[in-house]
Amino acid sequence: MEKNKDKLITLAILTYSKAQTLQSVLENEDIEAFIHNVNQIQPVISSGVRVRIKESDLPRALEIIESSTWLAEDVIEDKDPVLDTKVDKVLIPIDFSDYSVKACEIGFSFAAALNAEVVLLHVYYTPMYAAIFPYSDFNYQTNDEVIAAKNIVGKARKEVNRLSDQIKEQIENKKLPNIPFSCILREGIPEEEILRYAKEQRIQIVIMGTRGKNQKDIDLIGSVTAEVIDRSRAAVLALPEETPFRSIEEVKNVAFITNFDQRDLIAFDSLIKNTIKPLDVKISLLHLADEKDTWDEIKLGGIKEYFKKQYPSIDLKYDIIKNDDLLENLEEYIKQNKIDMITLASYKRNIFSRLFNPSIARKMIFHADTPMLVIHTKK
Repeated sequence: MEKNKDKLITLAILTYSKAQTLQSVLENEDIEAFIHNVNQIQPVISSGVRVRIKESDLPRALEIIESSTWLAEDVIEDKDPVLDTKVDKVLIPIDFSDYSVKACEIGFSFAAALNAEVVLLHVYYTPMYAAIFPYSDFNYQTNDEVIAAKNIVGKARKEVNRLSDQIKEQIENKKLPNIPFSCILREGIPEEEILRYAKEQRIQIVIMGTRGKNQKDIDLIGSVTAEVIDRSRAAVLALPEETPFRSIEEVKNVAFITNFDQRDLIAFDSLIKNTIKPLDVKISLLHLADEKDTWDEIKLGGIKEYFKKQYPSIDLKYDIIKNDDLLENLEEYIKQNKIDMITLASYKRNIFSRLFNPSIARKMIFHADTPMLVIHTKK
C-alpha cells in the first residue's frame, strides 16, 4: 500500500517554462517533481509537458497550486484552440484600445487577401507574474493579491469574449470577411509573449496598432510594437492610429526603402509574393542618401530594371530622399506621392546596436502616421 502511494501521478500540464517554475516551487517545499513529455529538440516550444509528483505529495502540492493564481489558472483554464499547422496565420495582438481594434479590422482584410487565418492575442499582466521569473523567491500571495490577480484575469476574459462576439456579428453583417479566427489569452510581458507565440505558430505577419507620431515621449521607451519589430522573425505591419484606410485593398501606393543590400532583394521578393501579390499597387523604390549622387541613381535604375524583369506586371519608379532631415523629407515625399504604406527590410541586430543606434524602422514608427511594413531577413 505504501509503495502504491509513491507512484508518480500527473499534477499539471503546462508550457515548458511554467513547468520548470512549478518544479522549482515544489522542490523548494521538499516535494520531488519531474517533467515529462519534453520536446528534446526544441523544449522551449513544447505544446505542453507533464509535471509529475508522488501520489503521497498530492495534497500539499494542490495547496501550493491553489495559493498561486498563475498556476491555478493554468491548471483549470481551457487550453489554447488547436490551430491548423498547414495554414498561414495573421497574428493581431490586441489591448482593446481604438487603434488595436482598427488593426483588427485591417488584419481581417489582410488575412482574406492572403487566404490565411487570424489569431487575436491578448497578453495580461498580474501582480503574481513576478513569481514566475527565475531566481525570484516564491512566497504565498496575500488574499488581496490573489483577489486583484483574479479580477485582472476575469476582466481580460470578458474583454476577449466581448471582442470575439463583436467580430462574429461583423462577419454576419458582412462588415468583415468570413475567415476563421481564434482568440488566445496569455499572461506575461506583451512583447515577450507576442514574439514567443509567433515562433510557436505558422505566423506569416504580425499586425499591430500604434499611437503614431503624437504619442508622448514616455510611451516610446517601452513601446511593444518597436520591440516586436526589432526582434520578430515574421514580418510586422505597424498601423498608426491615423491610418486612413480600413481595408488592405485600399492600399494603392507603396514605398520600398532600399540600401542596395542583397537582403533588400530578398525582402522585396517576400513583399511581392507574400504581401501585395493579390493587390493592385504602384511601388516607389526609395534610397536615403546624404546628398544626391549619380551613382546612386544608376544603382536605383538598375534595381528597377531587375525587378521589372522579375515582376513585369508591377508598376515601378525610383527616387532618392536626402538624409539631412530624414523624417521630415520622407513625410513630405509621402504626402506628395500619396504613399499608403512604407516597406523596408530589417536585418538582425544585436542588443547594443538596438539600444545605441536605433533602426530606421524604430525612428519612423514614432514619427509617421503612415503604416509601415517591416520584412525581416536573415544575415
